[in-house]
Amino acid sequence: MLSVAIIGRPNVGKSTLFNRLVGKKLAIVHDQPGVTRDRKMAQAKFKDLEFSVIDTAGYEYSTSDNMESRMWKQTQMAIEDADLCLFLYDARAGLQPYDELFADLVRKTHKPVVLLANKCEGRMQEDSVFEAYKLGFGEPIPFSAVHGIGFEDLYLVLSRAIEEEKEKAQQDEADTNEAKPIKVAFVGRPNVGKSTLVNALLGSERMLTGPEAGMTRDAITSKWQWENQDFELVDTAGLRRQGKVTDSLEKLSVENTIYAANMAQVVVLVLDSAAVLDKQDLTIARKVLEEGRALVIAVNKWDIAERKEALEKLNYKLETSLTQAAGVPTVTISALKKQGLDKLMRAIVKVYKRWNMRIPTAPLNQWFADVQEQNPAPMGKNKRRIKLKYITQAKIRPPSFFIFSSNPEGLPESYFRYLVNSLRDTFDLGGIPLRITVRKAHNPYADKK
Repeated sequence: MLSVAIIGRPNVGKSTLFNRLVGKKLAIVHDQPGVTRDRKMAQAKFKDLEFSVIDTAGYEYSTSDNMESRMWKQTQMAIEDADLCLFLYDARAGLQPYDELFADLVRKTHKPVVLLANKCEGRMQEDSVFEAYKLGFGEPIPFSAVHGIGFEDLYLVLSRAIEEEKEKAQQDEADTNEAKPIKVAFVGRPNVGKSTLVNALLGSERMLTGPEAGMTRDAITSKWQWENQDFELVDTAGLRRQGKVTDSLEKLSVENTIYAANMAQVVVLVLDSAAVLDKQDLTIARKVLEEGRALVIAVNKWDIAERKEALEKLNYKLETSLTQAAGVPTVTISALKKQGLDKLMRAIVKVYKRWNMRIPTAPLNQWFADVQEQNPAPMGKNKRRIKLKYITQAKIRPPSFFIFSSNPEGLPESYFRYLVNSLRDTFDLGGIPLRITVRKAHNPYADKK
């Protein structure tokens, strides 16, 4: 859990902020400086964010073994324990020598710091806010712990810090996932060669094959290893158009196939080179992506194909009818002659890694700033330009993102597509679904005076 230390010289409002974040008056607040002497720790619940917060004694320089020096040691320990420091100074009083001296000491810890210009209730404090750049902590946030000013910006900063903490944990999880078997389901219309392909990969006649359509009825899972990576290969029954499925046994087979595809991590859509991406193939591909699975297209029977015509037809249909998976890996194979199998496996591993990708916060937000500079968000329903403030990756498998905006209403679908396409191109995320949700950023304490 993220640990946040509130630091600064005496009487700048640290305990007031601490109490608001924890939702209780746990710290004594008084005009007299130096009331807080020990570190005080509590769990904070700030809108949907949860973290631990540490209130600290105000910094006062002393070389003697007195109360001030012992209070400073307590503050030092809080900074060492914290993942993030909120540095408060009194914007009404302006920067003081102790602010600058304390800032020099904090910088040496190399801890991330957010600068809050507290007691900033009016325009009279603007000069003080500008002056605070000299502390070297970046842009100060105009703030008032008492009046609830600046909490929206603080929320975004804390959201970002918490996401960075999750990044580390989820990257460790992703590294662990790579050691687990990759579950791959082979789906497609009847008689396109799914069972022959699985047999070719396994190197044995594990599945019954033949020229008759519909030989496979159950989804059959086989354990296999390729280049020191474990796999579970799932052969499935062929999927015909729903209107043609009338037999009760075939209905059960179809349900079994859909379940297997939904439980897989990577789905290989096997096509016949003589009829690539017909209406049923497109329906299958869309359902795979809607379920959040990674997708690879394998064009089988390539040894007997009219290659130029088949490729032109495939590329045209991918560009026009499957835009939600731009860049999906497409591999030509011959299951019967065992051609292109290593190429297919490399594509499966590559798209699996994309599906597990977590983009670090810094490059993600740099991309977000660049993409808005090139093409700003349009006007919203209220005739005001929609301001997109911050993006964070919510989860992996598939990569999903939250965008925070103060007025997200009416963001057109075309701008969503622009963001998704740019994100896919910039970070090489072809063949996987990407999910972006816009959330309204607001001041959680706007009504709490």
